[in-house]
Amino acid sequence: MREKVLGEVHARPFRPLTGPRTVLHYAFLTNADEAAADQAWLSEFCVSRGAPGPVSGARHHTLSFGGGSLSWEQHAEFTTYTWDGAARPDRIFGQISEAQPFGAAVRAPGDLLVAVRLELRDPVEGSGWRGQFDESSLTVSTLEDDAAIAATDFRQDGDGLTRILVFNRSLSDVQSGAVVQRLLEIETYRTLAMLGLFEAGGLQPEIRRAEIELAELTGQMKNASALGANQELLDKFTELAAGLEAGATASTFRFGASRAYDEIVKARFATLKEEAAPGELSMSSFLGRRLAPAMRTCQAIEDRQAMMSRKLARATTLLRTRVDVELERQNRSLLQSMNRRARLQLRLQQTVEG
Repeated sequence: MREKVLGEVHARPFRPLTGPRTVLHYAFLTNADEAAADQAWLSEFCVSRGAPGPVSGARHHTLSFGGGSLSWEQHAEFTTYTWDGAARPDRIFGQISEAQPFGAAVRAPGDLLVAVRLELRDPVEGSGWRGQFDESSLTVSTLEDDAAIAATDFRQDGDGLTRILVFNRSLSDVQSGAVVQRLLEIETYRTLAMLGLFEAGGLQPEIRRAEIELAELTGQMKNASALGANQELLDKFTELAAGLEAGATASTFRFGASRAYDEIVKARFATLKEEAAPGELSMSSFLGRRLAPAMRTCQAIEDRQAMMSRKLARATTLLRTRVDVELERQNRSLLQSMNRRARLQLRLQQTVEG
């Protein structure tokens, strides 16, 4: 594993970017089968263009396309395609380049989750570019100690793309590539992190129903004394516990992944040294307004699941103890009855023999 471990540090290097530049970034949710099929398709696509495809087991690959570079990366649950190409200085911000591959050239390997159009430009005079964004959600941040400015409204345009505009003040080509990649990662991971919120929303009615049912069953425990009633209650407790554990098991990965993605977003903002431009709203504060409550909601649902599991375990243990005691009482009565019948049979036999 030494070669793989040492090579992992260089797995996804920052590509130097010279402005003006247009970057299109797409992320698709993919399972294991879809990821394998996508890698096979990409190999054929590269060969058809006279370029080598990704080696077996590779997680990333880059090839030249349309006067720019097309990058492919596979992650645990999603696959990304990123294309960057030179942009004409006179091109209107938001206008898609004709040389980009998305559309007929590149096939979607799974469900589309992230779509970003990022443009790296030189600083411009005036604020005419603000008209391309929604003022109600526009964020403008300084990056890398005021070496660049990034603006976005986190909304989809007419093409379904989230627009990000970056003005390069004093970044080198390598720094520009690093800033662009980190901004794309923020958009990708913050979207993936929000998936946990909808998982939590889907589980809330089920957990509430389980809480109500648990309260009702616990109340019935106080009045149930017969063995049959207790056994029926035990079956209901077991069924309720099975349903709760099934939901908790199904959501464990989603909630854990959301926490990990949230931490990545925070780390990327810290690395970018992102701060709000004078008189503007920063990207991190805008996202934190919804992302932080979403993560707390996921944590709250996990805590409710764990608490319900503990309560169910205690109630089931109490009820099982009651059933065991009742069974022991019945077994004792049965043994006493068998002893009495044995004594009577012995006396009868003694009488007959006498």
